[in-house]
Amino acid sequence: MSLEFTVLSLLNGVSYGLLLFMLSSGLTLIFSMMGVLNFAHASFYMLGAYVACTASQVLGFWPALVIAPVIVGLAGAAFERFVLRRVHRHGHVPELLITFGLSYVVLELVQLTWGRSAVEFLPPQALRGPLFTLVNAPDQGLSWVWGRVDAQACVEPLVCSPFPATRGFMMAVALCMLLGLWWLLNRTRIGLIIQSALTHPEMVEALGHNVPRILMGVFGVGAGLAALAGVVGGSTFVTEPAMAATVGSVIFVVVVVGGLGSLKGAFVASLVIGVVQTFAVSLDYSLLSLITAWGGSPPPEATGHTLLKLSLSQIAPILPYVLLVVMLIVRPRGLWGTREA
Repeated sequence: MSLEFTVLSLLNGVSYGLLLFMLSSGLTLIFSMMGVLNFAHASFYMLGAYVACTASQVLGFWPALVIAPVIVGLAGAAFERFVLRRVHRHGHVPELLITFGLSYVVLELVQLTWGRSAVEFLPPQALRGPLFTLVNAPDQGLSWVWGRVDAQACVEPLVCSPFPATRGFMMAVALCMLLGLWWLLNRTRIGLIIQSALTHPEMVEALGHNVPRILMGVFGVGAGLAALAGVVGGSTFVTEPAMAATVGSVIFVVVVVGGLGSLKGAFVASLVIGVVQTFAVSLDYSLLSLITAWGGSPPPEATGHTLLKLSLSQIAPILPYVLLVVMLIVRPRGLWGTREA
């Protein structure tokens, strides 16, 4: 495993993990305030990508980056006000069922409006191309150059590996989101009211604040954060109806592993899962090949065992769920959670 491969895989893993955090932060905010595990959260992510794709064709990418989260956030707030609030008093099962049904409704609406195939959602010209290029020279080691390196300069034995500007932008937006949420919840009067409404709703109402309106706003902000992740993720990867299902189950793993209601836990769990999955996809080693490489000789009956022949890249999709099972056994509250899953 070369140093260039390690650095590039680590950067890709961190960028993917930060995208997971952008998604899980809104879900964590909603659960910590309302106790609702929103099964339609990934649908808001998909809806944000499609709304931004349409808006960018008229207004451009940068206005769409702001408009799409606002539109989806308002739709999320309306859903909480007119639908979710009506079933909230009946317990968690109706809430789960109504959000589960919403995910199917959003999927059908997206397919009816934009079709079943992927749509072309290109990033702006400033984000097309590499942010920097890793240059691996046998005699000088690893170095990096801003932007793209001329193809004529990258001849053997030099190896040039570009890092996309879209992934760098994704990392910057996620870190700004983390700092913004921390500042809002811990350094502002609004954050004080939100946290007080979680623990002492009667006292907050006695002071003249509308707690149901606060909860509606929190749900709308959570949906808007998911939509912002959809704008960034849709322009970086692909915008298609299956994009919600691709990340939908993984973000619940992130929330449980990090700890229900913990923003810090969601951040750490997102990075861990992103890095582990990225490295696993890139490695084509099986347990049998590792035993052989380490100088061991596996028993004859093991050489024909199918599970031992599975490579890390083949089992990469299930690694987050393996981590989830281990976490539930060892620490059911997650890394920094206050409630058991």
